[in-house]
This record gives sequence, C-alpha cells and structure tokens, in this order.
Amino acid sequence: MKKAVVILVLILQFSCFAQNKQLLYNFTSIPQSLLVNPGADVSYKFYFGVPILSGVSANLGSSSFSAYDLFANNGVDFNDKLRNVINKSSSNDKTQINQQLEIFSGGFRVGGRDSQSYISFGAYQEFDFLMYFPKDIAILAIDGNQNYIGKAFNLADLSLRAEVLSVFHVGFHKKLSEKLVLGGRLKIYSSGANAVSTHNSGIIYTGQDGLTPNLYNQIIDSNLELKTSGIATFTKDEYDGDVARDIAHNTFFNGSLGLGLDAGITYNYRENLQFTASIIDLGFVKQSKDIETLTYKGNYIYNGVNPLFDLTNQPKDVFDEFRDAIPRDTLYNKYTTWRPTKLYSSVQYSFGEYRSNEDCDCRQQTKTRYVNAVGGQLFFMTMPRDPYIAFTAFYKRSILEKLDFKATYTIDPYSSANIGLGLSGTIWKLNMYALIDNVLEYKDVSKANSLAFQIGVNFIFQDKED
Repeated sequence: MKKAVVILVLILQFSCFAQNKQLLYNFTSIPQSLLVNPGADVSYKFYFGVPILSGVSANLGSSSFSAYDLFANNGVDFNDKLRNVINKSSSNDKTQINQQLEIFSGGFRVGGRDSQSYISFGAYQEFDFLMYFPKDIAILAIDGNQNYIGKAFNLADLSLRAEVLSVFHVGFHKKLSEKLVLGGRLKIYSSGANAVSTHNSGIIYTGQDGLTPNLYNQIIDSNLELKTSGIATFTKDEYDGDVARDIAHNTFFNGSLGLGLDAGITYNYRENLQFTASIIDLGFVKQSKDIETLTYKGNYIYNGVNPLFDLTNQPKDVFDEFRDAIPRDTLYNKYTTWRPTKLYSSVQYSFGEYRSNEDCDCRQQTKTRYVNAVGGQLFFMTMPRDPYIAFTAFYKRSILEKLDFKATYTIDPYSSANIGLGLSGTIWKLNMYALIDNVLEYKDVSKANSLAFQIGVNFIFQDKED
C-alpha cells in the first residue's frame, strides 16, 4: 500500500496537465520544432531559449471519462457516477499525461555565413504516464463477486507505466540543396524514477456448484509484476526526506542512463509542395538505480462454503494459505525500458506569394515566400497494446513578416473534433509562441477528454542584411 501511495504521489506531484505535438510540428518559425523533426527547414545565425521559459508543455488525455463524469454537481450519488464510468469504459481505454519543461536550449550555424549546416543542443525534463483502464479489477473492487458468479476477472487489465527523466541532447541538420534537408539528434536519458507493470496475466474466478448452492470454488491464478527504479528508497519506514526534491536530484544527477536517437527529413518536391517525416525517441533506458521488482505469482484454489470468521475458524489460516499459494517476492534485477517512439509525417501545399513593401534587391536571389499553406500530418506512437494514431489537417498563414499563425483539426483516440490554434511572433530578436490544443473544450474544461498547450520564449539572431 505504501508503494502504491508513493507512485500516486509521483504521478500527481507534477500538477501540469498524449505526446502528439501537431501544432509544433513543422511550425518552423519556432526553433523548438527541431525537437519533433531534426530535419525541419529551420535556419538562423544562432538562437538561445530563455532558461526554463523556452519550452513549457503539458498534455492530458483520457479516452474513457472526464472530470465532469465523476464530480458534476448534478444530484447523482458518487458511487453511481463511479459505476457509470466503469460500465461505459473498456479495458482498452487509456489515460495519458505528458509534461515537458525545457531547462536550456540553443543552436548556431557552423561553417561560415554561406553554410547551411546547423547544430542545436539543450536539456529538458519530462514526465510521462500511461494507464489502461483496469475494468475487471474496478468492477471487482466496487461490487465484489456476489453478482458475478461464473465470471473470470482478467488481471491483464492492469497495465501502466510512469517515468520522470531528464534528456540531454545535441543535434545536427544540414540543407543539402534547395530540395532536401536532413537532420539527426543524439539523446542521453537520465531516469530519476520509473514504474512499469505491462505484462500481467491471470484471473480471479468464483464458481458455484449447481446442485449445492452454498458450495463455491474460488480460483485465483496470478502472474503480476511491478518493476520500479528510483522509488524503493521512498517506501522504507526510515526514509524522512522530501520525495519531490530527491526525485528531482536523481533525475538530473543520479539517474539510470540510456541512449536515444531522432532523425528527420524535409523534401521540397516543388517550391510550394513539401514532404516531411521524422522518428523521435528511438531509444532505451537501462534501469539500474534503486531497483526493485515486486511479483505476485502463483495459483490459489478454495473449495467449499464461505469460510466462517469466528473464534473456532479464524481467518488467519485462510490468509496464510493464500500467502503461501501466491507469495509476494522482491527481486533486484536490472531491467530495460524502451521509450515511446513517435513517428511524424506531413505533406504541405503553399500558395499566395508574399509581397514585401521593401525595395527589391535585384542582386540577391531569394526563395519565394508564401503567405498560406495547407496540408495533412500523420502521427504514430508505440504503446504496450495498440499503437496511438492521429491524423491532422492544418492551415498556416504568415499574418505579418514576423507573425505566423497555425490552425489544426485533429482526429485521435480522445476526440474527433480537436481544434488547435498556434501563434508565433518575433519582436526585434525576441520570439514568443503559444500553442493551445482542443480550444473548444476550454469553455468547460471539466468535460474535456484531452487538453494540451505549449508556450515558450527564445532569442533568434539572423545575419544583418547587406
């Protein structure tokens, strides 16, 4: 129980609210777009993000219920609300939370003024949580098995993962020609805390003898496992530190290490027809710090009438038999976790040439700039069960020379009407951006199944014009 409370604290201590960043993807006036496509067509002399403020993002999504379903002040008893949520949910419904905080970031051109090669670097902290709805376990917990004689409750419904980590990265991208941009990024992961329980199986079954109604056969076949790293210390009775502070310290200075890779491409088929693709977080973490694995594996069978808990038939004997049949074991083996790998792709058609009010410099040939762009994006992310897939249609417009707007319409597992709005503007060297997803839900966020936002502030420097 104490370990469960600690994991819950780990989940909730980051009070910021799926990882699809459809607004940021290919929004190339924002340097952080390189984080979702290291091959994005982003050029600058150099840039740096305002520490802590250059990239703040959060994403919350639930495909089964909203806060309103449980906490609406509508006169319905809470237990009835809870049962309604359980009944309408399935074991494939999921809840996701992802939060990122960019600690520092920067980038610069290498090779002189005419070079098209760029290096970018930085570090960010990330919290990632995924849990599938444990429907059978929830039914058993709230209603018991009295009305479910003959039903096998599936323990495989229990599936979750959670992690707090920091990521240090360096990337390189090069514009090989007017048509092609390639880029890659190397990442070092430092995991401060990890919990994963995704390969469970087993059943809880209660049957009844048809000829003798008071005779039951109870079968519990359990193959449960919870792996943790960076958490076991906090469950000990002698621990008297600060959980949030110590997890933060482990995340940046004493975490389990891993490696990752990003890669991306931009290809301009024509001057106004562009294709992009990227793969993000192709990597792993070797969990090796403060590791502990709890297992409940075994088979328990009870036949007979319901046990009588009295002075002559003490329940301790029954509990001892259960503990002997399905013991709790603690292992200390290192284990490897794979990062949720993301795939992006897009096609973009641009139209409406931009006409500047400045005098033409006929000595310099410049690439045609378009005011409008429309297109589609596809997002794919690996998950313990079925992959997460989302499709986005978008419209981009350059409102002013240094003010850009993007609108998206996304269909994903949480919504079929997710409208997002993004704005990026630069005043002098100061770039500011704000990206807000699912804007229609903000009129009553308690009913929202998903919410996401990202804001940031950078300084961008370009070459002075001749």
